[in-house]
Amino acid sequence: MTTSVSGPTLAQLRDYAAARTLHTEATVQGALGRLGFVQADPIRAPARAQDLILMQRVQTYRAGELERRYADLDIEEDMLPNYGFVTHEVHRLLHPRNVKELKIEQDAPGLGERVLEYVRARGEAHPRQLEAEFGRTRVGNYWGGSSNAATRSLEALHRRGQLRVLRREKGVKVYGPARTGLSGPLSDQERALGIVQLLVRLYAPLPRQSLGYLISLCGYGAPGLQTELRLALKELEDGWLASAKVEGLNYLWPADEPSDRIAPPGIRLVAPFDPLVWDRRRFAHLHGWVYRFEAYTPSAKRTMGYYALPLLHAGKAVGWANLSVSGGELHSDVGLIAGVRRTAAFERALKAELERYGAFLGLA
Repeated sequence: MTTSVSGPTLAQLRDYAAARTLHTEATVQGALGRLGFVQADPIRAPARAQDLILMQRVQTYRAGELERRYADLDIEEDMLPNYGFVTHEVHRLLHPRNVKELKIEQDAPGLGERVLEYVRARGEAHPRQLEAEFGRTRVGNYWGGSSNAATRSLEALHRRGQLRVLRREKGVKVYGPARTGLSGPLSDQERALGIVQLLVRLYAPLPRQSLGYLISLCGYGAPGLQTELRLALKELEDGWLASAKVEGLNYLWPADEPSDRIAPPGIRLVAPFDPLVWDRRRFAHLHGWVYRFEAYTPSAKRTMGYYALPLLHAGKAVGWANLSVSGGELHSDVGLIAGVRRTAAFERALKAELERYGAFLGLA
């Protein structure tokens, strides 16, 4: 049985979510170790999602720092529950993957083995090098278009854990052989238990339905483990998880964490994929309004903007802001929900957050 506790109020749960999530670490590695997974997204508005997530958790973090320091960090690019960055400890939970034959392996039989041999012999490979070696044969992809066959083979080998991303050059992945000499593989049960614990610690407190959805998303990052993941959740409900029904939703969080914490003061502008706002069900329930990510919505139909960053004031989401850089200066377009006033204290807090963004973007 999940450890039942006397239910916190919605405001207390909202404070707890902000307090446990918006932690501050002295180093990038410290933040990565605490998070375990950082979701990635290529849109820069004004910076990539992974940078926006880390700037809220690392003192003096600068845009692009993760990519610049990638080779020196305990980190891998991988998938769980979305594409992003994981520590080596989390990477162990994902491999070996039970991957069925991939489309590129059907379309270009034997090419993967040749590409793997090429990379192992040279130590690394940029997709352009493979084009020169194996030609520019195009094959269909999962999105209805076509891609270079050798590049698709690199991606397939990475998915299987036979290659890893060494670094990026102007955003393009450079691959190398997978790490060797690491600890032996974990059992499927150990992997599933670790994955569910990671999801809870990353996104808690979260509705049980949301945790179920996150587990279903792991079907790509941890294929073949769906049964073990469900069993792991049942095992964790027997003491490791605390639960309470709060205004109609059953929330879960680690039982060893106190839920009576106070949200950090001031204003925070967080990424659309930040763990604090990623779960739209939880966001609407805790904050009382619906946030929309509209980057892929036709401009005429947008209500918040291309890349609206949720605006949190003392842990409560009260609006959003679109940020842009022009002429070496940071510009902001702020929207607030009904009933929120821009008091002098609010303006001071917003000014401080925008100044922090300026330093993060190298404008200060």
